[in-house]
Amino acid sequence: MDLQQELDIIIKNAMREDLGDGDHSSLSCVPSVAVGKAKLLVKEDGIIAGVDAAKKVFDYVDPNLKIETFIDDGASVKIGDIVFHVEGSSLSILKAERLVLNIMQRMSAVATKTDFYVDIVKGLKTKILDTRKTTPGIRALEKWAVKIGGGENHRFGLYDMVMLKDNHLDFAGGITKAINKTIEYLEVNNLDLRIEVEARDLGEVKEIMEVGGVHRIMLDNFSYDDTRTAVKLIGDKFETESSGGITEKTLRNYAECGVDFISIGALTHSVSSMDLSLKAI
Repeated sequence: MDLQQELDIIIKNAMREDLGDGDHSSLSCVPSVAVGKAKLLVKEDGIIAGVDAAKKVFDYVDPNLKIETFIDDGASVKIGDIVFHVEGSSLSILKAERLVLNIMQRMSAVATKTDFYVDIVKGLKTKILDTRKTTPGIRALEKWAVKIGGGENHRFGLYDMVMLKDNHLDFAGGITKAINKTIEYLEVNNLDLRIEVEARDLGEVKEIMEVGGVHRIMLDNFSYDDTRTAVKLIGDKFETESSGGITEKTLRNYAECGVDFISIGALTHSVSSMDLSLKAI
């Protein structure tokens, strides 16, 4: 994924959606020559994210806007903190305001939740992964926020990693057929992609190991005991990942089972936007 290219697409589409044929609220009462200054005010504790994205939005709207940054992406913030000042055309600031806030509120919420989960497994080898359970059209922003919060990205989409889950296995005629067909497909199409296979029980873990040719085994909805058994069985032959309904209450217990990764959809699909505002000064 080219993050900058994705960001350009997101900003362009969002401005098209919001601006239409003009910001008539501003154009009707703010002089075209007016200049102003505004501050990004934090109204909720958390991890700030989206500062660099906001700069891109301001630059897209008006390259002459000047940004003075006080707090960078990934920093802990508290109520009352000022993240940056933006100065220049009042019409330009007003035009960019909502998109800047939408992006930063969402990204900061994702980064804050990710930081919370990462802290739970502190001191263990397990790494926290996101999923594809993202908001359509802004996946790049949400996955960027996960990284800012200290997590790691799983695959970005369907194209950059092979992930054989329950439906793939069933439609393909079973685990062995699915893996063998996948390996053949990648060879025929000259594709260098990692392969992950979901296991629903210990029997499927053993079958995946017997077939081989994969990089990671996902332990889906396993109990703690079965997870420990699977990790011991797999050893260092394949990477291991726990997934399926893992919450803040169960996260460290699964990590202590020794898995390499834990994927959590809630990092992106179950967050409430951080309270931020852009205020004229």
